[in-house]
Amino acid sequence: MGIIQKQGIQNTIITYFGILLGFFNLLVVQPFLLTPQEIGLTRVLFSFASLIAVFLPMGIANITVKFFPLFRNESQRHHGFFGFMLLFPLVGFIIVSLFLLVFKSYFIFQYSKESPLFSEFFDFIFPFSFILGLATVLNVYCFSIFRSSFPSFLNEVLIRVFSIIIVSVYYLKLVTLDQFVFLFVGIYGIQTLILLIYIIRVGHPSLIIDWKKIKSFDLTKMLTFGFLLSFASIASLGLKYLDSIMIAGFLPLSFVGIYSIAAFIPSVIEAPLNAFDKIATTKIASSLAINDFKEIKEIYYKSSRYMIVLGGLLFLGININIDYLLSFLPQEYWSGNSVVLIISVSAFFNMASGTNTSIIFNSDNYKYGAIILIFLALSAFLFNLIFIPAWGINGAAFATALAALLYNIIKVVFIKLRFNLQPFNIGSVYVLLLIFVCYFINKIIPDSKNKILNIIVHSGIITFAYTLIIYKLKLIPELFDMVFEFVKTRFTKKLY
Repeated sequence: MGIIQKQGIQNTIITYFGILLGFFNLLVVQPFLLTPQEIGLTRVLFSFASLIAVFLPMGIANITVKFFPLFRNESQRHHGFFGFMLLFPLVGFIIVSLFLLVFKSYFIFQYSKESPLFSEFFDFIFPFSFILGLATVLNVYCFSIFRSSFPSFLNEVLIRVFSIIIVSVYYLKLVTLDQFVFLFVGIYGIQTLILLIYIIRVGHPSLIIDWKKIKSFDLTKMLTFGFLLSFASIASLGLKYLDSIMIAGFLPLSFVGIYSIAAFIPSVIEAPLNAFDKIATTKIASSLAINDFKEIKEIYYKSSRYMIVLGGLLFLGININIDYLLSFLPQEYWSGNSVVLIISVSAFFNMASGTNTSIIFNSDNYKYGAIILIFLALSAFLFNLIFIPAWGINGAAFATALAALLYNIIKVVFIKLRFNLQPFNIGSVYVLLLIFVCYFINKIIPDSKNKILNIIVHSGIITFAYTLIIYKLKLIPELFDMVFEFVKTRFTKKLY
């Protein structure tokens, strides 16, 4: 797992730095420099465009992950696979644009009552969806050539730095709202352009397609795989963005802003898994291509073992401090604490179940995975339809969490039945019990009048107790051994 460990660590560092910027952006900058309605506008624009953008690649992202290992050849410039990839988002954009034009009046009508500001800026969906769709294809190409760190930097760091800048510029009234939205979409365009230049420099791309090489494979099977999995991708993003889009249909945009701030906080829990998946997905695809199930088993088991421990600590860190954190924000955001807890539960279970998605969707069982995902996306739509009118933003969080929990449970059961692999053991039970114990220990720690001191004291005590017990239980001994060895080496160097 050398390459996975190296780039996984790099991606984790980049991802967490990005999360810190994201926290600063969403918890410090935006709540005080933008109104909840303006935050809601940017969130719905991004969510809607992201959902539309999934159609653009027309399955080439999934085709690349599964089939690119069979084309990989730097001396042959990967047989022009890059040029083959670019055909798909270009054709997809034409199809999607026609769809949006036909149904534009319908979408505008749906949001005109509760979220008229979104209706006013609906035309930005056209360029925004194209940019996001193209960026998806370029990112997948980078991951496939095992160059995931720089794209991660662009996605996690650069975008957030630019976002902080344009929000500040808008707050200072140096630009109008129209110009602010234009700049908001533009920063993703800059990201995509930089990514394209990076690929030209290091990715050995070629626009000259080796059709003979491509036709040597079953092109119909390849395209069928891609198209089917594109529906799965739509369903996957539906689970991620449907809540914000549907809140805007039932409630004013300000509620989307409040929900966006609260729902972002639990994203820190899933950061290690997201970083790990960026490189593990291509590694699993390569292992499946040569039937190396020993490697797959090792990745699956280790991912679950590490992620459940890290996820548990992050779950505690967020939820023992959430009231203190939200109290720093304007009062309208204080109601988001329940949203944080609900989504944290599903985020933790997603972490605990490891890199199961990659195993299903890169194997011959991808059809079943797609069907399951589509079914759950429809369920999420139904859940949101039921729970948002009843419980508001808490209902949206519950709908999203319920769909995500069901999805992960089904994936774990499916992998057990198909591959006879399941990542949990008695250590998993110990971690769950430890989370409950630490959560209740936190309740008996006395508070002071200083909120920052409360965060430091509560976090310090719980982190120490959690880490000590994990170490004593020897749940991830190799990680502690690596840390001790690193500290020992650094200390020895200083002495000599």
